[in-house]
Amino acid sequence: MSSEPLLRVENVSKHFKVGRKILHAVQNASFQVERGQTIGLVGESGSGKSTLGRTILRLLEPDSGTITFEGVELNKLTKLQMRSRRQDMQMIFQDALASLSPRMTVGDAIEDPLLVHRRGSAAERAKRVEMLLERVGLSPDMVNIFPFELSGGQQQRVGIARALALQPKLIVCDEAVSALDVSIQIQIINLLQELQEEFQLSYIFISHNLSVVEYLSDYVVVMYLGQIVENAPVDELYAHPHHPYTRVLMDSVLEMPEPGEQKTEFRVLAGEIPSPLSPPSGCPFHPRCPMAMDICATQKPVSKPVGNEHYSACHLDA
Repeated sequence: MSSEPLLRVENVSKHFKVGRKILHAVQNASFQVERGQTIGLVGESGSGKSTLGRTILRLLEPDSGTITFEGVELNKLTKLQMRSRRQDMQMIFQDALASLSPRMTVGDAIEDPLLVHRRGSAAERAKRVEMLLERVGLSPDMVNIFPFELSGGQQQRVGIARALALQPKLIVCDEAVSALDVSIQIQIINLLQELQEEFQLSYIFISHNLSVVEYLSDYVVVMYLGQIVENAPVDELYAHPHHPYTRVLMDSVLEMPEPGEQKTEFRVLAGEIPSPLSPPSGCPFHPRCPMAMDICATQKPVSKPVGNEHYSACHLDA
C-alpha cells in the first residue's frame, strides 16, 4: 500500500440547525482509507453513518475538520474544482429507484455522468454504457427501458453501473444491499467484490448489518450518536471487541448454532438511541451501557489504542 492513504478524514463534524436547536449529526470523526481497501461503517439507524458518507463526498458541507483525497484537501476546493474531483468519488444509494430519474432510461442514467464531465463521443459513450450493463450482469437490451420496469436488484445494478461510469477510485456504498432480498444481497455483494478487484476500487461500506460488514470489510469503524466509539481491522474487532456498544451490537446478532455447539445468549440492546438534538453528557453511550460508571456520565472518553491498529473510546480501557 502507498504511504499516503487514498482518503484521510480528520476531526470532521456536521451539525444541522433544527429550529432553535443544533442537531449533532457527526462529531470529530477521523479515519483513513487505503487504496483497494474496504472500510465498514457500522452502527444503528441514527448513528450518523450516512451523513458522514455524504459529508466526505461534500454532498453535505462539513462544519469543521479536514477531508483529504489523494493529498488534496477537499474543503479548500471551489464548487467547480470539487465537481471535477467527484469523477474519482461516487456513491451507491440505498434506494436505487429513488436515486434514478423516472424520466431517464437506463441507458441515459448511466450515460449522464459521462455527459456532465464531457467524456467521449456519442458512439464511445454508447459503447461504454453497453459494456457497463454487461459488466454488472444486465442485458444491453435494457438500455431503452425505464428504471420502474426493473426489479430492485436490477435497479441497484444500474446504480452500480452509473457509479462506475467515470472510473472512480472511491465508492461510498450507503446501505447498498439492505433493501434487497437476501438472495439478491449475496449477488450484489459478490459483484461489488469482483468489481473492486477488477478496477482496484476502495469502498466505504455503510451498513447496520454486522455480518455483511464482516464479510466485506478490511477495517471497521463503529459509530454511535455521531461519534466513532471503536475502530479496528475486521478480524481484530470481531475477535476482540472492546467498547460495550460494539459488544452488545455483536451479541444482538441472531445466529444459528452448529449441531452440538453450545448456544450463546441472545442480547437485545435496551432503549433507543438518544436524540442528537440533546446528546447525553460524558460518554454518548452511558445511558444504555450495562457497564456504565459514574465517570461515564460526566467525562467524554478519548479514543485510545487497545491493540494493533485497534482504538476504543471507553473509560474501561483507561
